[in-house]
Amino acid sequence: TFCYDEQDREGKIEREREAAHRIFGVLPSEQTQKYIDLWEEFETMETPEAQFAAAVDRLQPLLLNLFSEGYAWKKHGIKKSQVIERNHHIAKGSKILWEFAQNLIDEAVSRGYLIDA
Repeated sequence: TFCYDEQDREGKIEREREAAHRIFGVLPSEQTQKYIDLWEEFETMETPEAQFAAAVDRLQPLLLNLFSEGYAWKKHGIKKSQVIERNHHIAKGSKILWEFAQNLIDEAVSRGYLIDA
């Protein structure tokens, strides 16, 4: 699911939940529930560990877009405001990582990879 496509995001949570149960279902039975619980913890971002993991997870697409000269952002006409809205929760996991992410976003704008809006 392309993260900036609102239409594709409909039903995403349920599709991901079904996929997680399918994938973790191939594990030995004593591990299945443990991994489902860990996945749910990550998705809900209610613990400090899950918030940090989510922050690190959100950095990867920022780096990928920066190092690909904004390929996906330019292809889809993505704006700085959209990237900030999509990634602002990085601050919950780490204020330092959020500052780093904001620097990446500003760099992407200055290089013309993101629309400054």
